[in-house]
Amino acid sequence: MIPFSHLNNNKLEIGLYIVSTPIGNLSDITLRALYVLSKSDYILCEDTRVSKKLLEKYDIKSKLISNHKFNEKSNLNKTIELLKNNKIISLISDAGTPCISDPGLLIVKECIQKKIKIFSVPGASAVSAAMSVSGFDEKYFFYGFFPEKNKDIEHTFDKLSELGSAIVFFISAKKFKKKIPILKKYFSDRSIVLCKEITKLYEEYIRLNVNELENASLELRGEITMVLSPKKSIFEKSLNEKDKKKIKKLIKNYSIKDIVEIINKNKKISKKEIYDFCLTIKNEK
Repeated sequence: MIPFSHLNNNKLEIGLYIVSTPIGNLSDITLRALYVLSKSDYILCEDTRVSKKLLEKYDIKSKLISNHKFNEKSNLNKTIELLKNNKIISLISDAGTPCISDPGLLIVKECIQKKIKIFSVPGASAVSAAMSVSGFDEKYFFYGFFPEKNKDIEHTFDKLSELGSAIVFFISAKKFKKKIPILKKYFSDRSIVLCKEITKLYEEYIRLNVNELENASLELRGEITMVLSPKKSIFEKSLNEKDKKKIKKLIKNYSIKDIVEIINKNKKISKKEIYDFCLTIKNEK
């Protein structure tokens, strides 16, 4: 039995509820999400066949309305009319959070325009799950699904390659291998984590350098969440034994502030990176 007792006094307001659902393991759903879904008059589903598995597991009997990218526009007026007639409607996708690389944006925009209340019921996310196990810096940029055409990918990657943060993509396993050469072209100096079957039985995280992908034996299926490491700083890429020796000599006669200016002027390297390296050398003494 689901322990809803502490939620029973929380009467749901009329409006649209954006409800996150599990990304694989059906146990990864919040009590509040189950409560909201059970109290909804209607649930908008990306694929009713997929959603039924989750809803039947928790004995939720709310009425389902199919709502995917091919019919969400034609559904719009009907959904708004139901909301205006004081119906509680939840929006779910097949996995994760609606509107994040999933259908739902049209109804959200329409509700905003019509001043209909919208509520968020957060939960499982492939993006945050992938970042949490990546081992990369917490700053990241989520792009969504790979662009379809190579011309669009080239244009997108040319811009993204300049980002210093980690980058998260969704891509199907079938398409991934075909995109390895273009990944190597723009991100050869980065590490990559391929997250497959997150929270499912065959969950696995494959960690490689991008330039190792072509020769790697990869068994991928379904949808992959891919995380590229942050871009290496100019200083990190330029740092060699000659640089280290130079800084070690300078540090005997110059202040860290002066060394930062000298190195930055000659190599256009991040001042923070130079400063941190100088501190490391001082601490070694």
